[in-house]
Amino acid sequence: MVVRKVITLLTDFGDFYPGVMKGVILRICHGIKIVDITHTIEPQNVLQAAFLLSNYYSFFEDSVHLAVVDPEVGSGREGLIVEVGGDVFIAPNNGILTTIVKKANKMKIWKIDESRTSKVTGTLSTTFHGRDVFAVAAAFAAMNKIEEVAEPFKGKVVRLSVFNPKIEGNKIRCNAVYIDRFGNVVTDLKKEIIERLNPKGFYIKETYFPLVEKYVDVGLNEPLSLIGSFGTLEFSVRNGNASKRFGIKSGELEVVLS
Repeated sequence: MVVRKVITLLTDFGDFYPGVMKGVILRICHGIKIVDITHTIEPQNVLQAAFLLSNYYSFFEDSVHLAVVDPEVGSGREGLIVEVGGDVFIAPNNGILTTIVKKANKMKIWKIDESRTSKVTGTLSTTFHGRDVFAVAAAFAAMNKIEEVAEPFKGKVVRLSVFNPKIEGNKIRCNAVYIDRFGNVVTDLKKEIIERLNPKGFYIKETYFPLVEKYVDVGLNEPLSLIGSFGTLEFSVRNGNASKRFGIKSGELEVVLS
């Protein structure tokens, strides 16, 4: 039996709410280590959550990964638990688990029973399933007691269109999936595709972003593009904020090869 000592948390909740979730988890599963990945996902940005989850979980071993970005909270959407090897992923069935399910060769999927989890907290809010559903499920998963709060899932896992660029001539439609605190624009355009296309740089509207290896390969306040730590294409400004300077937001992005 796998012993899971860590639960990671990824949400768009900001402050207060994650603390309550931790209280629920610790009351059930004493001594578990909780790691906050981030609680500053853009509100309701499911694609961003899916991208970040797919990029950090592999740095943990035999852990429970709880991701809650839940625009449809209180509706009929399912809460899922996905077991893949020694890892467990818990999230609303809204696309957050897209890349996890896509990569898995073998997995077991459960549907969280809200009537069971709510007995633990004593309530079932229509606005805070992070507390009354998902935190409880994460604690039980860490204790290898998934079957006490869930049942096998026979439905369809919702999948998003991510890592699926559309290439037409010298134009690429991809996604700006994450804007970090430095204003770097992280896309879902993988390194392998960039290497195959072998461009010298990219245009976004009228701005040219030369493709370089390091930030220091251009002058201060100059735009650039590079393969970042996620293994995907990023657009940046050296010592500046590309998102603010060029008005690039999360969402669909068209770039032109140079």
